[in-house]
Amino acid sequence: MSGQVASKPHASSKAAVLDAIRAAGTISRVGLINATGFTAPTISNLVRKLINEGLVVETGRAESTGGKRRILLQLNHAARYAVGVHLDDGVLTYVLTNLAGVAVARIARPGAGAEEPPGVVARIAAEIATLIESVGVERARVLGLGLVLPGPSMRQWEGFPLGPELERATTLPVVLDNDATAAALGEHWAGGFGAASAAAALYMGSGIGAGLVLNGITYRGPRGNAGELGHICVHADGPRCWCGARGCVEAVAGPAAVVTAGRADASLARAVGLRGGAEQSSVATDFATISRAARRGEPRALALLESSARYVGTATRTLVNIMDLEVVVLTGPSFAVAGSVYLPVVRQELHGFPARSAPTVDVRLSRSAATACAIGAATLVLESELVPLRQGLRLPGPLDSEPVPVTEPAG
Repeated sequence: MSGQVASKPHASSKAAVLDAIRAAGTISRVGLINATGFTAPTISNLVRKLINEGLVVETGRAESTGGKRRILLQLNHAARYAVGVHLDDGVLTYVLTNLAGVAVARIARPGAGAEEPPGVVARIAAEIATLIESVGVERARVLGLGLVLPGPSMRQWEGFPLGPELERATTLPVVLDNDATAAALGEHWAGGFGAASAAAALYMGSGIGAGLVLNGITYRGPRGNAGELGHICVHADGPRCWCGARGCVEAVAGPAAVVTAGRADASLARAVGLRGGAEQSSVATDFATISRAARRGEPRALALLESSARYVGTATRTLVNIMDLEVVVLTGPSFAVAGSVYLPVVRQELHGFPARSAPTVDVRLSRSAATACAIGAATLVLESELVPLRQGLRLPGPLDSEPVPVTEPAG
């Protein structure tokens, strides 16, 4: 933890100290000196400011090591809140998180579908107000609104000034990002990646993507397209993807591909209750139906998911080898219903073919897979408002360099 915090290019020394406290859970002032590289007077001054602002509280004392027991510090989880919204065609998911990134309230509503953007914005504003009021949180404690969309696939929203319109409708600062990146940041903020310096959230909702966190910094790429795992080719002669290429893992093995194959198998469709023709239900609904059947042991449903999982594992192995990842977390609504089938297959794909003599990558399921995007969206607000990084960042520092202490500005 100390190396990551010390080498992250925070916008201010106060942000660096708050981030160190967040990452540690509980930490003493001496621990902060070691984690940040700041001097004792600087730590004392900054901690006093954070306590006065209500962001940090003293919480008991550490175990004695022979001298005076050190006072421990932690975030005041109820000091601030953030709203996260996951905008999708099928469902709109809302969460209100506390300062630790833990959801204290959540609701789900019908998705955007073919509704015009202005109407969706008005609905989001009203539903956010309902969410905040439902738990009695003071509006002044809400830092802002984070909103995520499923990567580049909601192209009908291109050109619409979503951020400014949401700020106007909600009177909250708004941060936008894509789903996989937000999910990765949420995992990092909540400790889901542990102490890993290179980790990814493998996200599967209606599509497939990955969010990357390197040295505690989400890496988006110069055009925001880093982690497009769904468009790694796993079958050179495979079906055409919506992106224009052939054999992308999303086209071959994504939820829509699984559902298409399930509907085409008349015997399976009858056995598990998939609808065909004009009456067919949504991809998300039918994918969940197939997943439940697979978990019950229905052999054809299980075979469909395991085939998908092998392709997903193959693409993930490519990402792991390229980025030298230590941790991969499976998250998103599709993994929430099918993760128990995908996890062992993906693990087998990764562990069976280690890159050179590298240690085995840790693959796990997220603790909040179903609402990962919305929680990540709220985390975007917490990071941008409380522990912002210097502007213009594209890549963190070299992973193998010595930690470089942050300079000590006054604020």
